[in-house]
Amino acid sequence: MPHTASRYLAEGPRVGIRHFAYEDGAEFTARARESKGLHQPWLFPPDSSDGYLAYANRLIKDPTKAGFLVCEKSDEAAGDGETGRADGAIAGFININNIVEGGFQCGALGYGAFAHAAGRGLMRAGLELVVAYAFGPMRLHRLEINAQPGNAASIALARSCGFRLEGFSPNMIYIDGAWRDHERWALTAEMRASG
Repeated sequence: MPHTASRYLAEGPRVGIRHFAYEDGAEFTARARESKGLHQPWLFPPDSSDGYLAYANRLIKDPTKAGFLVCEKSDEAAGDGETGRADGAIAGFININNIVEGGFQCGALGYGAFAHAAGRGLMRAGLELVVAYAFGPMRLHRLEINAQPGNAASIALARSCGFRLEGFSPNMIYIDGAWRDHERWALTAEMRASG
């Protein structure tokens, strides 16, 4: 099932990040189906081949989006004593949406861990890599995360990576049949450099 990447955009001891590929569909959708209990009611990643194709197509072709897969590195590379992990297995995903260039240089982050990887620190490591990539090669200045107030795991991840709470937006995003309130979290290149 895992796709072994020949090269990551960025990597740390436990994970690497790479862009979505059409060939990731089978693994991604299988992991999305296995993770419904973890994701819902917050998140609904595609769990069918047609859904994945449309989703990946937007992330691959739309210049206002950048999609990243967080992939586990092999046991030997990780050096953490865990066994049985396949090199390149998809642990989760992090997307930068609504990328605006010019004077704004901003994007909105969305993310999700898959059930087998939840609670292992892999998404934190992946988010750190994506943030560094966004502020480095992508030359963004600001990243935002909008999380529903009851989504404690998403808010904890934002906080642990240095994002600060900036406000509350009622009825901000349409999810699962209703407009949902969201907390707004943000991080700038200067905040990261001084933190």
